[in-house]
Amino acid sequence: MTMYKLASKDRRAASVVRAADVPFGDGGFSMIAGPCAVESRAQIERTAQFVALCGAQMLRGGAFKPRTSPYAFQGLGAEGVELIAQASGAARLPCVVEALCEADLDVLSGRVAMIQIGARNMQNFALLRAAAKTGLPVLLKRSASATLDEVLYAAEYILVEGNPNVVLCERGIRGFDPQTRNVFDLAGALRLKELTHLPVIADPSHATGRASLIEPVVLAAAAAGLDGAIVEVHPDPPQALSDKEQALDFPAFERLMRRLGALLDTEPNVPLAACR
Repeated sequence: MTMYKLASKDRRAASVVRAADVPFGDGGFSMIAGPCAVESRAQIERTAQFVALCGAQMLRGGAFKPRTSPYAFQGLGAEGVELIAQASGAARLPCVVEALCEADLDVLSGRVAMIQIGARNMQNFALLRAAAKTGLPVLLKRSASATLDEVLYAAEYILVEGNPNVVLCERGIRGFDPQTRNVFDLAGALRLKELTHLPVIADPSHATGRASLIEPVVLAAAAAGLDGAIVEVHPDPPQALSDKEQALDFPAFERLMRRLGALLDTEPNVPLAACR
């Protein structure tokens, strides 16, 4: 007998979660784009303006960076939150930023439209409860070793606190082949759509770890019926301070949005030539 009573689909209609005015689960495909990490005012402002013009619905950017090595770039912290919040406002693009601990939530509240709980914190139950209590929508990423049941139990921790606005994210599970960073579990994401009423999106940047694979994975996710994607975009990926191998440059993101628009029979807000 399942114990994720609130996350379970049962006879519930599909939930529509809104981050500011961006819907997830309404039958559309919402695109979240931006750099792995906020590095400077110029970098995040330029990226925000670009992805907005090309049709992205939300801006992403890390301020508190959970890195495997303690010597790697750890993010700008509260300063990074302020920078992405300002860039978000200027581009009229709601933003999502990851929280690493409960203290980060105080910095994020009032400045972001959605809180991300990363794969490393998927089962940080105190953080899940605290994030829920902010009242903001929560983007919950699947851990690389988590079963689908465990993802839904994690979502349940947010739902039982009275916050129904949870979006699940498939970002790859751990495999044995180093040719990709993780294994993109499209079947698992689709099975989540069968098990839960919550929206499910894809993170092809972390799932593959290769910029060249992001576009086909996004198109596959859209064709399969997922609710959106979150991708990394950087003005100059070789100079990125984190995850340079899995970031799209501007021309690649423009091409992705063109092909996604053709697949979904939608048009960007402005001619894509204006993105250059």
